[in-house]
Amino acid sequence: MDPCIFCKIRDGELPARKVYEDDLAVAFEDVSPRAPTHVLVIPRKHIPTLNDLAVEDEPLIGHLLAVGAAIARERGHAERGWRAVLNCNREAGQTVFHVHVHVLGGRLLGWPPG
Repeated sequence: MDPCIFCKIRDGELPARKVYEDDLAVAFEDVSPRAPTHVLVIPRKHIPTLNDLAVEDEPLIGHLLAVGAAIARERGHAERGWRAVLNCNREAGQTVFHVHVHVLGGRLLGWPPG
């Protein structure tokens, strides 16, 4: 199977506006932003969906959320508010099958989401 688009971004094979990288995660600007801040935080490890998480991945998911929180703080959203979104499978809106956290902020975010 060919690597997914996020694996290609992770590996530098496709361009992206990366905002964070470490040994476990990569974060980059979403190409179709839904808010002034719309960053995707992905694990370096390819995990297709949340259903595919293993017990040993629990610290990794926590790390992705911590990276998202750091990005939200850096962009001034911590006090006003920001949202972390994880979708699982097509009916929930997942279109790229590589686990990722959407970090959204910079505007009033309605509830429930559309």
